[in-house]
Order: sequence, then C-alpha cells, then structure tokens
Amino acid sequence: MPASIDFARLYDDHAQALFAFLLNLTRNEADTRDLLQELFVKLARRPDLLHDVREERGFLIRLAHNLAIDVMRRRGTREKNHEQLAAEMPNPFAPSTDPDEQAFRHALAKALAELPPEQRAVVHLKLWERWTFEQIAAALEIPPNTAASRYRYGLDKLRDLLRPLYEEIK
Repeated sequence: MPASIDFARLYDDHAQALFAFLLNLTRNEADTRDLLQELFVKLARRPDLLHDVREERGFLIRLAHNLAIDVMRRRGTREKNHEQLAAEMPNPFAPSTDPDEQAFRHALAKALAELPPEQRAVVHLKLWERWTFEQIAAALEIPPNTAASRYRYGLDKLRDLLRPLYEEIK
C-alpha cells in the first residue's frame, strides 16, 4: 500500500464487515464502536502496518480480533463476560417486518451468543464473510484445522440450540 493511506476508502470498504465481526465477538455495541475506533486510530498512528499487506480485509479482521481479545482479557474472566452478555444481548441482524423472520433472527442471535468467542468468530467469518478456513486461520492466527474444528463444533452447538425452533416450525 502507498505511504499515504486513503482512510475514507479503507473505512468505506471494511467498516461494516469489521463492525459485524466485532459485535459478534463482544456482544456489546458500545465496545464494538470503541474497538472499531481504536483500530482506525492505530492505523492512523502506524500507517506502516498496512505496507505490504495483500489481503486488507484479512489483516483488518486480525487486528480487530486481537484488539477484542485484549479487551476481554483486560476485563477479567470469561464468567464476567458471560454475565455481561446475559444482561445485554444485542441483535446483530437487521430488523425485519416479518414476525417469523424476526423470531428466527432473535433465536439465532441468542444461540450465537451462547457459543464461546473463539467458535463465534470462526462461525461469523465462515457464514457471513464466506471465508475459507485458510483465510480464517490467517486472520485469527490459528491453524486451518483448528478453524475447521471450531466451525464444526460451533455449528453442532447452534444446531442443538436451534433444534426446538426447528421442531416448532416443522
């Protein structure tokens, strides 16, 4: 990437996907906004981070993931995050006027919230970003087999959590 970075283009091209990814991880809109701002401030201070980056989105997802993990670690144990999640669970899906669609989206958001963050991150990138396991592995700095197993375990948990809804509408 050139020495001067077009932050407006970078933001326009990637902010929506980064926001969705971070919201899925943090489950908190205020934290997500803070992390997104922190990410772009970091890039403004260190534009050299983007030099020689071939996959912008992958690199930005990795930065976002690392920032989110740092925030979770700073806050303490996973139990504290789980309590916060139970208290406020934002819906990462767009609203719908169809009541059945809205009920399904709510159930899916609730089920996603019950996944461990590492599984939720992989499931999000695979389903919503349509990334390969190799891309996910590179972004999250894990082996491709780990990405695949986290995806499989996440889908198994989602299937179990959503089974009652499926049985109801069958």
